[in-house]
Amino acid sequence: MKSAKLTERFEQALVYAHRLHINQTRKVGNIPYISHLLSVTALVLEAGGTEDEAISALLHDSVEDQGGEKTREEIRQRFGESVVNIVDGCTESETYPKPPWKERKLRYLAQIETASSSVQLVSLADKLHNGRSLLWECQQLGDEIWKFFPVGKAETLWFYDSLLQIYQKTPYLKLVEEFRQVVNSLHSLFLS
Repeated sequence: MKSAKLTERFEQALVYAHRLHINQTRKVGNIPYISHLLSVTALVLEAGGTEDEAISALLHDSVEDQGGEKTREEIRQRFGESVVNIVDGCTESETYPKPPWKERKLRYLAQIETASSSVQLVSLADKLHNGRSLLWECQQLGDEIWKFFPVGKAETLWFYDSLLQIYQKTPYLKLVEEFRQVVNSLHSLFLS
């Protein structure tokens, strides 16, 4: 597996992502949001991702969480069409307020199923990190965790199971296997 050569573009994307999300934290705890973006990027790079895929991992939530169309156009101008296409493929919604949860998730699943391998890689890395975080938070907080989320255990398991069905058709076997382990652990934890 060849490793991506990271250039000044990546450094610029890192600074840009940090600035976009500087006031944002994760849903649980007071963890700076950049931690999620860095984790997703690390997973993409470790899976053999390209520089464009790594930049997209840094920016995958930018359009959705930090400015919609204006941010999309900034990303296009700074980092190019390939990065914008991957970010768009990973964006659930850019409207505020967001559409209802189930509607958003169904649309996202359909979008990911037919997406490019680059979009699927960034999406898988994103959901793997989210799943790892959810598992850890559930182990720490128990059922208190659900006050931070708009849906409960059954809906969450449905979404993760549906994602796994899509991801297992991708070539990212190591990430898929870890995602499967996280999903199985969530099932065990939720159903115990």
